[in-house]
Amino acid sequence: MGEKEEDTEEAWLQLRPVEPLPSQCCGSGCSPCVFDLYHQDLARWEAARASNDRSLLSGKQLQSCPSKLSPETFLAFRISALDKLTKDTYHVRFALPGNSQLSLHPGQHLILRGIVDDLEIQRAYTPISPANAKGYFEVLIKCYQTGLMSRCIKSWRVGDTAFWRGPFGNFFYKPNQYGELLMLAAGTGLAPMVPILQSITDNADDETFVTLVCCFKTFESIYLKTFLQEQAHFWNVRTFFILSQEKSPEQLPWSYREKTHFGHLDQDLIEELVSRCRRKPFALVCGSPKFTEDMAKYLLCAGLTKDSYFLF
Repeated sequence: MGEKEEDTEEAWLQLRPVEPLPSQCCGSGCSPCVFDLYHQDLARWEAARASNDRSLLSGKQLQSCPSKLSPETFLAFRISALDKLTKDTYHVRFALPGNSQLSLHPGQHLILRGIVDDLEIQRAYTPISPANAKGYFEVLIKCYQTGLMSRCIKSWRVGDTAFWRGPFGNFFYKPNQYGELLMLAAGTGLAPMVPILQSITDNADDETFVTLVCCFKTFESIYLKTFLQEQAHFWNVRTFFILSQEKSPEQLPWSYREKTHFGHLDQDLIEELVSRCRRKPFALVCGSPKFTEDMAKYLLCAGLTKDSYFLF
């Protein structure tokens, strides 16, 4: 008798995992990476094929009823609210079942999965909602004109579903761990700073000083103005803004004029910020690769050591 159809070489080859394309890696150094998962699935397939046992193939699947966030498995979350903050930036809320929580540390990020023209892509985004938020989580997403994931996000509507896995990230904040946090954020690099800052101001026993420096092109492009103004009212929080395409303070509201600098966050300004810290600072940096590289260089020149800053 011949082999069963399901046990033929061709049938097994059809079940072989497909190696990810470079576009499917978000480039954020996640562990496990999409390529790590591919090699795990490939090893599982090879073992199943060697023993001719398809039951060994039972592995990760997309789950539509999230129970617990997983770095390896994409879970489906429903979009419950979607606001366009600027011409290219969206504030999106996703529903969690009941009063459940996302269970991640402030500043950790998730990986979003999208499909565009039958091409799977993955990108990293950091929730801006409080770490203890119940029943929801929120992300801040900037879209780019030629971005593949941006095409996917621009098509989102309330009620749609998006697939996430995680959490990832190696910065774990502990109350009173540092005398002062110097947060340097450019654009959506503000995202990981938001839950860390809120975890400090929500905790009456946390006496960490915070200096938050936000870099944007214009005043209109500043995200989360209300939140940032509220946080600046706390005794231990100071906020500053760097606007690269504004020139006149007269065009700004009075409450922003004294804490806004025009131009770019350069070496001189970093040295001034470090010198004005009330306690020995630990710096957090998030922005474009060029911004992150420049800030690391400036911080070292300002006297900080490599173990005195973290680059998201």
